[in-house]
Amino acid sequence: MLIMVNHVQWLTTSQVAHRLGVKPATIYAYVSRGVLESHRDEDRTSRYRAIDVEALAVRGRPREASRHHSLDIEITTRITEIGDHSIRYRGHDALALARTCSFEQVAELLWTGELPSVPPSWAAGAQPPAIPLGLSVRDHLRLVAAHASVGGRERRDLRSVTDEGRRLISSMIDSLSIAGDGRCPRLLLPSGVPVRGSLAGRLWTRLSPRRPTPGLIATMNAALVLLADHEMAASTLAARVAASTRAGVHGVVAAGMGTLGGPLHGGESRRARGVLDRVTVASAQGAMLMALELHGRLPGFGQVLYPSGDPRATLLLEMLRAAAGSHPAIVAADSLIAAAARRRLPPPNVDLALAVLGMVAAMPEDGGEAIFTPARVVGWLAHAMEEYDERPLRFRPRAVYVGASG
Repeated sequence: MLIMVNHVQWLTTSQVAHRLGVKPATIYAYVSRGVLESHRDEDRTSRYRAIDVEALAVRGRPREASRHHSLDIEITTRITEIGDHSIRYRGHDALALARTCSFEQVAELLWTGELPSVPPSWAAGAQPPAIPLGLSVRDHLRLVAAHASVGGRERRDLRSVTDEGRRLISSMIDSLSIAGDGRCPRLLLPSGVPVRGSLAGRLWTRLSPRRPTPGLIATMNAALVLLADHEMAASTLAARVAASTRAGVHGVVAAGMGTLGGPLHGGESRRARGVLDRVTVASAQGAMLMALELHGRLPGFGQVLYPSGDPRATLLLEMLRAAAGSHPAIVAADSLIAAAARRRLPPPNVDLALAVLGMVAAMPEDGGEAIFTPARVVGWLAHAMEEYDERPLRFRPRAVYVGASG
């Protein structure tokens, strides 16, 4: 159980080991190397600040054989720049783009460096063979991507990659079963010109049985924009490694999607939604403590790149409050955010905002993955095209052999 002293959360050695996925002996090694700070109770029991453990969990475990962060990899890029509380795509403020541009416009910007003045229209995607019912969104999208790769020529020039990128993303979205009445809602941008047949509208019809307000479609579009790229996230690094071997579009996307298979990247919004579900039937305090006990952290909170708070979450939650007002999901999220702040936990991240959007729209539990995955394909392909201009096979880290385990 968690210990609270002067509003600071303390974890036991076993809880820290469970959160980080290591043995207690590794925790003691972290302490001796100054990676983690230990505090002793009067009974000589070692305890650790939960916020320090969470920061280490998000940052990644340091290698056992080195005092340096030898897994840190710096890759030069002209695509995305992340600051303390800002994101820029090709020099453009991503938050402003999320409010004023369609997802399709932003995709073209990330791919070509040019922002279209008029939202482009992407054709309907190719329909794959019959997909078994009952599949998760993740498995469904994998099958669509696999089918799209069959028989295709893997050219790596700009036109071929972008053409195939549009076709693949459209196929991912259009292959999902219709959830509502099938009418694609218009996306209304601040310019006042309605965008018909937008990917945001097409995705809404497949995830939500409800007719949306213009504000909710704008929020869906903003979510796609803000998830299109996030610098060198785990899946993007995997995509770049694949591109360095000169894999084509489908090989790059397969590498990225494989990394999304873990629950901590792409699917984290589902855990955050589970916490929000508990808030709606219990209390924010109780749901928070249960999540901390179960996961060793609070899903949907904390992002190591934004110590002051994830600006993507701030914008999406702001848009959701404006569009859906006092919806129970928004009330639950605000209660959970307040409870976390009282315990000095990190601010919410984009996964919490995706969870709230999913609940407001009555999407399936894995609806967040259906938004995240096709959006991030844009970033993977942008990075792949950048990687094609680099020396091939440049990623070759060396292992530090430490002996056979007992």
